Amino acid sequence: MKIGIFTALFQDRPLEQALDIIAGLGLESVEIGTGGYPGTAHADAAVLVADDGQAKALKEAVESRGLMISALSCHGNAVHPDAGFARASHESWRQTIVLAEKLGIPVVNTFSGCPGGSPSDKYPNWVTCPWPDDFLKILDYQWNQVLIPYWAAEEKFARSHGVKIALEMHPGMSVYNPETALKLRDATGDYLGVNFDPSHLFWQGIDPIHALRGLGAAVHHVHAKDTKVDRLNTSLNGVLDTKPYSDEINRSWLFRSVGYGHDVAWWKDFVSNLRLIGYDYVLSIEHEDSLMSSMEGLRKAVECLKQSVISEAPGAMFWA
Repeated sequence: MKIGIFTALFQDRPLEQALDIIAGLGLESVEIGTGGYPGTAHADAAVLVADDGQAKALKEAVESRGLMISALSCHGNAVHPDAGFARASHESWRQTIVLAEKLGIPVVNTFSGCPGGSPSDKYPNWVTCPWPDDFLKILDYQWNQVLIPYWAAEEKFARSHGVKIALEMHPGMSVYNPETALKLRDATGDYLGVNFDPSHLFWQGIDPIHALRGLGAAVHHVHAKDTKVDRLNTSLNGVLDTKPYSDEINRSWLFRSVGYGHDVAWWKDFVSNLRLIGYDYVLSIEHEDSLMSSMEGLRKAVECLKQSVISEAPGAMFWA
């Protein structure tokens, strides 16, 4: 298993400078944003698809430093009720799939997106309870009229290009837990799976280890990011929290660097369970810890993961 990083952390630096830092830390892979919410700081899918020279230069810049590209990331909302936003997300997503095929990258990370509550809505509507009955009508519309038709077509498109879809289970999006991920996978096809990020599961009360076992082969890529639940604030207000991430002392939970929400023993168990379900690819660090500088948080995450990864396949067992 390899340790890598999502380069959005270095979006304020040129790619080659970022790659030098990443290689210097002993990391082995990079995940690069190509559009959507990560932006195009290091790679614009539309430009690279149209320009073979630039696409080749990107790949050579990565590989010349002993690195590989584990995934491209284009986290948008292609089912957004705003037609313009949805169209831009969809076009960037499709270009990213084509670019992944061109560069020989096996997976693209994204969100399922979240539709509005009806065709006339202006904003996404994330439903979190079944009553009043209006909410069930919204879910029926979102899943049966929007999500399943859209992603069934995209699963076929990605399959035709030999690229897997990895949906990040993210609150605010229609796919936010194993149940919703498997529901969409079952309705579309097995080229659609998940980009498994435990940080979004911890605060929902989901056990990521149990989630891994439940998802199995649906895990196509993995983010390494931690979360610390504040028991004092949670005992007062619960885990649903819309306060700004900068209001750390009052929030119910915070994203933390790997090892600062859960210790190295937990991460060792996580890595071991990844191996049990057959995943032996990349742990891609995503740094969003507001209590640490980017470089300190990254170094500490790397230190924790280097103690946790299993690098060699098991050999034959010899018994005395």
